[in-house]
Amino acid sequence: MSFLRTTLAVSLIALATAPALAATPDTALVIAQNIDDIVTIDPATAYEFSSGEYVTNTYDQLVRYDATDTTTLSPGLAESWEVDTAAKTVVFKLREGVTFHSGNPLRGADVVGSWKRVLVLNKAPAFILGTLGWTAENIEEMVTADGNTVTVRWEGDFAPSFVLNVLASRPASIVDVETAMANATDDDMGHAWLNANSAGTGPFKLARFAPGEVMMLAANPDYFGGAPKVEQVLIRHVAEAATQRLLLESGDVDMAKNLSPDQVAGLAGNAAVKVETYPQTAVHWISFNQKTEALQNPALWEAARYLVDYQGMADSFLKGQMDVHQAFWPEGFPGALTETPFSYDLEKAKQILAEGGVTTPLKIELDVINSAPFTDIAASLQQTFAPAGIDFEILPGTGAQVITKYRARTHQGMLLYWGPDFMDPHSNAKAFAYNADNSDDKYVSTTTWRNAWMPPEEMNAKTLAALSEQDEDTRNQMYLELQKSVQDESPFVIMFQAIKQVAMAEKVQGYVNGASADFVFYRLVEKN
Repeated sequence: MSFLRTTLAVSLIALATAPALAATPDTALVIAQNIDDIVTIDPATAYEFSSGEYVTNTYDQLVRYDATDTTTLSPGLAESWEVDTAAKTVVFKLREGVTFHSGNPLRGADVVGSWKRVLVLNKAPAFILGTLGWTAENIEEMVTADGNTVTVRWEGDFAPSFVLNVLASRPASIVDVETAMANATDDDMGHAWLNANSAGTGPFKLARFAPGEVMMLAANPDYFGGAPKVEQVLIRHVAEAATQRLLLESGDVDMAKNLSPDQVAGLAGNAAVKVETYPQTAVHWISFNQKTEALQNPALWEAARYLVDYQGMADSFLKGQMDVHQAFWPEGFPGALTETPFSYDLEKAKQILAEGGVTTPLKIELDVINSAPFTDIAASLQQTFAPAGIDFEILPGTGAQVITKYRARTHQGMLLYWGPDFMDPHSNAKAFAYNADNSDDKYVSTTTWRNAWMPPEEMNAKTLAALSEQDEDTRNQMYLELQKSVQDESPFVIMFQAIKQVAMAEKVQGYVNGASADFVFYRLVEKN
């Protein structure tokens, strides 16, 4: 290890372990954030919000939504591409001179190998690439490399914009395959190693990761988009909002990402701190697992929509962090249903339960992440459902524990959130309105499968039809109809759309927080 790298490692560890510093270094961005949702940071398997932020800052895709413009698809590792819709192909030309964190040059073989890793490992996000008709068996036929040219083929009647959005998604990140395979254990294709190391081309590389404690990133001075303006990013795991605020106001961190509305309000008048607001794509909901017989009655699902005090929560402890939103596609994007037909109505809910033959009292275990605002939402639901004879037993856990349980389909009720995997309405439609096979051994990363719910055949068919529709207006109308169908006949009660409030020192400039975790960028940050 060179002297420079040794010095950097020592300084990063000092930042992570030091007590109150009263001032953070000018060359480092220090963040207080709840990162206990992380299950994995390998880009082939990462599927949580916090791990999405990590992947965005350490890896790149061929095409991407960049820090300089999070709304427009732009060149990434590919400097150009040509689409042939009739032949269902995209031909990419890779940038010259790009290197991985190891120093290895970017090759076409890394593109093929990275996507093959996703499909062979077949973890949570693999289905995203699978939408293009790719499998572990055919990927080397569907994607081929010839020198600096990569040809991508797909199966299905998709608009090219859909294909490019898939290729801009997290699992489409390009990994240094040579380094990953050199560190493989048994048949894991380097998965264990990539949960403790980075092998990307991104503006930062992983310096240290201790789950539930700290994540440290070191700047990549050779980044093709320009070296980051800060040398280090240190994310300290701090679950409590009050502690995050204390650290920010004392100068021990530069940024606090999970403050409650009360904590944000308490910052008023502090000239050294500012609060920035960013609309988010995440929708928050409760769901009922159809593996539990008592939760299978559609009357329960309908009544539940009238037992949520949506506006009461949005106007009180969620103020500034959530807007009432009752459809699966977030407001602000084409095809979003913005009508909010449900409000708290206890008598109507009781009538629906009685006429539908739901036996009360009914006790439901409700899994919830043990931090704000989830615990506060759960407490409100517990209070408003109880008069109707529905008693929630709240089961708090870390983000990783709750999500792992959800993926195993062992929950009863679930309070969670969902963000699109890529910026196309099919991403959420497939999650909430489609299930091809409800068998226990047919795992897919959708809310339908995880709740063991098989949508009506007509809903499944309409989801696939919307995916292949070429006319944009017609396609958006189909998604509006799908959202209404999910409101009418699904075990999901969609409640809110998130608003991200990030508090930071006044001197922090250049931070970019787009509409999802995949659009959080640190490379332009500087401290003036």
